[in-house]
Amino acid sequence: MTPAQRAAELRRVLERASHDYYVRDRPTMPDREYDTLFRELQALEAAHPELRAADSPTMRVGAEPASSFRKHTHLVPMISLANAFSDDEVAEWDARAAKIAGDAVHGCGYAVELKIDGAAVSLTYRDGVLVTGATRGNGTVGEDVTANVRTIREIPLRLRGKGHPELIEIRGEVYFPFDAFEALNAERAKAGEPVFANPRNSAAGSLRQLDPKVSESRPLRFFGYAFAVPGTGKLPFATQTELLETLESWGIPVAPHHAHYRTLDEVYARAHEIEHTLRAELNFGIDGMVVKVDSLAVQAELGIVGGREPRWAIARKFSPDIAETKLLAIEVNVGRTGKINPYAVLEPVEVGGTTVTYATLHNFDLIQQKDLRVGDVVLLKRAGEVIPQIIGPVPEKRDRKHPPKPPKIPDACPSCGRPVRVEEKDIFCENDRCPGRRLEAIVHFASRGAMDINGLSYARIEQLVGAQLVHDVADLYRLKAEDIAALERFAEKSSQALVDAIAASKAQPLSRLLFGLGIRHVGEEAARLLARRFHTMDALADASLEEVEAVHGIGPTIAASVREYFDDPRSRELLARLERSGLTMSEPQKAEVSSAFRGLTVVITGTLPTLSRTEAKELIQSAGGKVTDSVSKATDLLVCGEDAGSKLEKAKALGTEIIDEAELLRRIGR
Repeated sequence: MTPAQRAAELRRVLERASHDYYVRDRPTMPDREYDTLFRELQALEAAHPELRAADSPTMRVGAEPASSFRKHTHLVPMISLANAFSDDEVAEWDARAAKIAGDAVHGCGYAVELKIDGAAVSLTYRDGVLVTGATRGNGTVGEDVTANVRTIREIPLRLRGKGHPELIEIRGEVYFPFDAFEALNAERAKAGEPVFANPRNSAAGSLRQLDPKVSESRPLRFFGYAFAVPGTGKLPFATQTELLETLESWGIPVAPHHAHYRTLDEVYARAHEIEHTLRAELNFGIDGMVVKVDSLAVQAELGIVGGREPRWAIARKFSPDIAETKLLAIEVNVGRTGKINPYAVLEPVEVGGTTVTYATLHNFDLIQQKDLRVGDVVLLKRAGEVIPQIIGPVPEKRDRKHPPKPPKIPDACPSCGRPVRVEEKDIFCENDRCPGRRLEAIVHFASRGAMDINGLSYARIEQLVGAQLVHDVADLYRLKAEDIAALERFAEKSSQALVDAIAASKAQPLSRLLFGLGIRHVGEEAARLLARRFHTMDALADASLEEVEAVHGIGPTIAASVREYFDDPRSRELLARLERSGLTMSEPQKAEVSSAFRGLTVVITGTLPTLSRTEAKELIQSAGGKVTDSVSKATDLLVCGEDAGSKLEKAKALGTEIIDEAELLRRIGR
C-alpha cells in the first residue's frame, strides 16, 4: 500500500474497533493491537502531515489549550420542549396537536425516548466528517468545543454507512455515567481536590474546558436523538423511529429503551414503568421521557410555537431521582457476619416519588473517599427501587468558616461494646455472641432464599430473641406453640402456624441449609455448588481445604471461610443440634437434565406459562447454567414470559439472546 492507502485503512480499522468498544460494548480488538495500529498511524501522519484528516483517530487527542471559545451559529436553532407533569397534561398536548393535524397525529403513533439529564450539544458533519461540535448556548449561537467533543470516544469522527446528507447537524446529550462520576470524585477526594457537585453540571463543565486534555481525562459519554439540515433536502427516514435507527446505523450512539407506541394509554403505561422501575436500573441520569409524534411529515405540519417549542413533542417530567438533602448523622449497625455497616440518617427528602430518610454508606473507606461529613448538604440518588445512596457532598454549600469534621471509625461494636477488627475496607465484631449478630443471623436463616420459614418476620424474630426463647437458629426447632402464644400479638392459631412452618423447613435440602448458616462469603450459588459436590454435611465438614477449593466456582477465599467454619467447635455443636432436630443434612442427587446451559449466565423475567420462577431456575442450574437477577453485558440468555418489563428492553438493547419457556424446555430435552 502507499502511505495514503495505509493511513486510510488504519483510520477505518481503528474507528471500527473504537465503535465496537465504546458504542456496542463488545470489544473486537485487543488493547495492545489497537495501540500498535494507533502508533503506526501517528508515525505515518508525522512523516506525511498531508495525510492527517479530520476523521483520523489521532485527532481525538493532542489539541492545544484554547484561550477562549469561538462562537458557533447552529444550522437550525436548537429548540426547547414544553413540559408535562402528569398523564392529563400529556392528553392536553395531544388534543392540541390533533386540532391542527387531525387524525394523522393518532394514525402515526408516538415515539418515546428517555430524556437524558446532560449537556445538549450539536455535531456538524460535512460529507460525513465531523467538522464542529458546539454547545447549545442560547439555542441559536453556542460555543465551539470541537476539540473537546473529539475526545468523547463514542462520537464518530466519520459517519458510518451511506445516505447521510451533505451537511447535517446531529443533536444529542453529553452525560456523565454515575459509576464514572463517583470514581472520579473518589480520586479527587483522595488527592485532596474538591469533589464535583453532580453528574449533569460536571458533564457541562468538562465539555467547556479550555484544555482538551482535561476533557479527555473525564469519562464523558454521548447519546444522539435529533437532526437538523439546512433547506428542504430529502432525508433517508420518514419517522422519528426510523431516524433513531438511521443514527445508529451511522455510528451515532442512541439511548436505550426507545420505542414506538400506537396509543396514549400505552404511553402512560410506559411512563409509569420508566419512572418507577427502569430509572433505578440506569447508570445515567434522566429527568423524564420525551413523547414525539412519530411521523416527520406530521411534525412539519404541526410546526413550532413562537420559534421556541415544537407542537409535535413534549417532555413528560418525572419526580427527581437525584435530590439534595442534609446529612444529619452517620450511624452503624452490625450484620450476621459481624461486619459493621455505616448508614446515613438524612433530612427527609423526596427522591423518585419516595420520601427517603436513610441511605447506605457501604463502609468507612467509601465515606473517606467521598469526604462525607455530618452536617453536609449531600446529593442523593436512588440506586435501586428501594435502597438510595449518597453520590457525594455539595462542596460549595459547606460552611467554610466552621467546616464539619470527618467521622471517626468506631473502635467498638455498637451492639455488644467489644473491640472491633479491621480487615481491608471493612470492620468486624468478632464476638459471635453479639446480640446484633445473633438477631441478623436468625433473620438470614429464616429468609426466603435460605430455609424460607413462612411467617417468621424480622419483628417476630426480635420478639422471640427479646423473650429469651431463641438464642440461635437451633433454638427455633425447640419452640412450642404455648410458649409463642404468651407473646404480644400472637394467638393460639398463629402460634401453631409458626411452629408448623418451622417444622416444614426441616425438609429443605443441604444447599438451602448451607446458605442459611451464614458462612462468610458463601452465597446461594456457592452453597449450591458445595452441596452438589459433597452431597452430605458430614462429607463437606470432613473435606480438606484443597478438596473444597477444587470445586469449580469455589475460589480460595470461600474455601478458607468454609474450612474455618467447620473447624470451629461451636459450629460443629450447632450442626449436631440441628441434626438432632431432624433437619435434612443431604442434597438430593438429581441427574443433570442436560448440559444445554453449561457456562451460560441466564436471567428470567416475566410470568412463565407453566413453570414457577424457582422451577425454571432449578432447571437451568441443573443444565449447568448460572441464574442472575439483572441483565448486563455478561448475560448470555434471557428467558422471557408475560409482562417482562425493563429487563426485556435492556436485553434487546444489548443484543442478548431471548427465548421463551417452550424453547427453554426444548433445549433441556423436555
